[in-house]
Amino acid sequence: MRRQHLVFPLVLCLVAVLAACQTASKRPVSAVSTSTAASRQASPLAGARQMVVVATEDFSTDQARLRRFERSGDGPWRPVGDDVAVTIGKNGLAWGRGLHGAPPAGGPVKVEGDGKSPAGVFTFSTIFAYEPANLWAPAKMPVHKVTNQTVCVETINSSQYNRILDENTVAVRDWDSPDRMLRPDGLYRYGLMVDHNAPDTKPGAGSCIFMHLWRRPGAPTVGCTAMNEPAMLAILAWIDAAKHPVLVQLPKAELARLAPAWGAPEIVDIVVGRDG
Repeated sequence: MRRQHLVFPLVLCLVAVLAACQTASKRPVSAVSTSTAASRQASPLAGARQMVVVATEDFSTDQARLRRFERSGDGPWRPVGDDVAVTIGKNGLAWGRGLHGAPPAGGPVKVEGDGKSPAGVFTFSTIFAYEPANLWAPAKMPVHKVTNQTVCVETINSSQYNRILDENTVAVRDWDSPDRMLRPDGLYRYGLMVDHNAPDTKPGAGSCIFMHLWRRPGAPTVGCTAMNEPAMLAILAWIDAAKHPVLVQLPKAELARLAPAWGAPEIVDIVVGRDG
């Protein structure tokens, strides 16, 4: 009888241990799945099916190359069109405010008037054009027709800071010396506004970042990304709000480091591996 009494508790303990082991073996799988899903959600490229990549040699250069990419669903990114020469801010790149989150510690950070283009990942808000009817194809993004009333507000303490608007539509003008967009040199004849420091605009973090026409080949900007007219028109004919397009603008070393973590390792060989 004593042996039977001893065996029964031992059997219960064994059953309990096996159940605990099964539970423990399930927990890591669940944790890994949750972690993987969280990392995918954390990617600034999540949901995007069009991507414009602008890559520089380093943070200080004012010259870059642009490539377009597209994907179906969450599939691999495929290049679209040719890679083209573009110019950026005369003082290079600095981390901007966008989908990529906080900049790495110690990296340059963009501020108003620094002559730098924003580095990171950004959405686009609107196409602008002097004559939208002259676009190569009907726009698939919102379009702002530029007139002599159209400005982009760069005054830091203005309630309209970092916005394109027509002055005749605003009752109170609390800004001075805005970027007047109907320019004699025609640089803004066609362009695209980049959502740097938007929509949660931080005063002094930089404003009025565009893709637009360049003054001449190789001529840098004061913070925008500029290119020849055919390249600009090709982007405007292709870009589609329904595909949630993003701009990825980075030095090559940062692109090689971050693109795999963002779920886009295939773009590294195309953009960075092109010339080593």
